[in-house]
Amino acid sequence: MNNTDMNKLNIREADRLEVTILVDNYTDMLVAESTDICKRPHLPIPHTLLAEHGFSCLIKVFAGDEKHTLLMDAAVTPACLFSNARFLKADLSELEAIILSHGHPDHFFGLEEILKFLNEKGKTKIPLFLHPDVFLERRLNVPAIGSPVTVPSLDESTLKASGVSLIKSEKPVSVADDLIYTTGEVERTTAFEKGFSWAEAKINGKWITDPFRDDQGLVIKLKGKGLVVISGCAHAGIINTVEYAKKLAEMDKVHAVLGGFHLTGRTFDPIIQPTIDEMRRIKPDYVVPMHCTGWKAINRLEEAMPEQFLLNTVGTTYVFNGN
Repeated sequence: MNNTDMNKLNIREADRLEVTILVDNYTDMLVAESTDICKRPHLPIPHTLLAEHGFSCLIKVFAGDEKHTLLMDAAVTPACLFSNARFLKADLSELEAIILSHGHPDHFFGLEEILKFLNEKGKTKIPLFLHPDVFLERRLNVPAIGSPVTVPSLDESTLKASGVSLIKSEKPVSVADDLIYTTGEVERTTAFEKGFSWAEAKINGKWITDPFRDDQGLVIKLKGKGLVVISGCAHAGIINTVEYAKKLAEMDKVHAVLGGFHLTGRTFDPIIQPTIDEMRRIKPDYVVPMHCTGWKAINRLEEAMPEQFLLNTVGTTYVFNGN
């Protein structure tokens, strides 16, 4: 689990990957059909799987006799996260590490309670992988509102007091004994992915358009199938994220792209079609838009890529098997 020079990146092949969506924006207990890839929960009635504008997923990766269990992001409310985990019988005490995709509260507000829970289970030094910029002061400067709105920040001193082992890196980092890597800072090479103009960060004492250097995804190399790329919000751009993951792994074949694509709202309407065009060029076997992708973009992705598209709902587990 060491900081890694991207020129020496060596992702081991995984035999199987399971991604369970603990928290997302959308829940529907009647979307019950399952496939070999997409496992919907069969829960007693009545039950309540909660949704909120947040994201958290439980990741299990397997290679031979190895099994590693990780958490990516920690939702908005602990109540939502823990309630869904309980209904899904997801054992959070098995966690070996937590990865934070970026420093927005819809991805870290549940973190303090998760760490408290793990401490109670005797896991006081669990690794937390993040980019140093997650601690920046941030705000939204929306023209229609007329004045900036503060975005809650993650407090580094509070995290340190919890006993967590902070692993801060701008570069890719190995997780799960080289079976998973963070992307670190994502290269920006796609012309139409220009970020979020309303989002601002305080850097060197000045408020500027947030560069979202801390936005990172995860990349897994699935044996015989290609790459699985998992994004939190893709503020760096989902196409940028996938292309950078391909570069890091030195592999063009993409098996699946999951997570938030950040295409919601009028600001991002103009780049929905270019994103779809590029995703079709990349040709993943599966595309699973979530969280901040937005209703319009999700529907248009389904229309454009019906064979690859999977509709996400809270509680779904995606099972990717290698050859």
